[in-house]
Amino acid sequence: MMDVSDLEANGDPEFMQSLARGLAVLRCFANEQRPMTIAQASRLTGLSRPAVKRCLHTLVRLGYAAQDGVQYALRPKVLALGYAYMSSSSLAARAQPLLDNLRDELHESCSLGVIEEDEVYYVARAEVSRIMSIALRVGSRLPLYCTSMGRILLAAWPRSEQEAYLRRTEIMACTPKTVTQPSRILEILEHVAEEGHAIVDEELELGLRSVAVAVKGRSGVVAAVNIGTQAARTSLPELRSRFLPGLRRVARNLEATGVD
Repeated sequence: MMDVSDLEANGDPEFMQSLARGLAVLRCFANEQRPMTIAQASRLTGLSRPAVKRCLHTLVRLGYAAQDGVQYALRPKVLALGYAYMSSSSLAARAQPLLDNLRDELHESCSLGVIEEDEVYYVARAEVSRIMSIALRVGSRLPLYCTSMGRILLAAWPRSEQEAYLRRTEIMACTPKTVTQPSRILEILEHVAEEGHAIVDEELELGLRSVAVAVKGRSGVVAAVNIGTQAARTSLPELRSRFLPGLRRVARNLEATGVD
């Protein structure tokens, strides 16, 4: 999560600290996906307990949160905040029916993601009933370095920007198979750029494989589309032979509509 204290230290006279703190509190609910106490929200945001208490009190008064004893939970009103983006994002709107069709064709979950704050954000998703332990949905955020969409997006960056990203990112092993050496990640990104697709084999979660391709606009790569599947059900050659053609078709269809 973004460290609000770092933003506050920049000395920007136009920066509204109270708004930044309130948004940080909202985001910690999204990350945890459960009711929280003031102490828990304070730990997750790095804000003081009095500051978190004021934020939560304001959110309750405005109808965005509810209090039950010492715990707080978000209310349905917050959906309007996310819907404002979804309704204004023509890319997500155009992608959704294409992802739905691909899901129905292949019987696997499909997603569209973009880069935001050094993470891949899910902005559209078509899901099947089979679910991994990671609950992915529109609004989910995952690391760039160990996900198929993240690697596709990173591979479009110049080498200097890739290296800068790796220096400022805490690279952690999500599974025993996660590649964590920066030099090896750079080699993988070079290979992804050459191949035009990225495959991740159980690096994000054991038992999960995924493949992704880029969606290109006038300014270059603007998004990625992927398919995630269970490793026990789908081999690596099958990812390429069965899933890549459909992903590339979705990408071409999106690009044909004019992607900014």
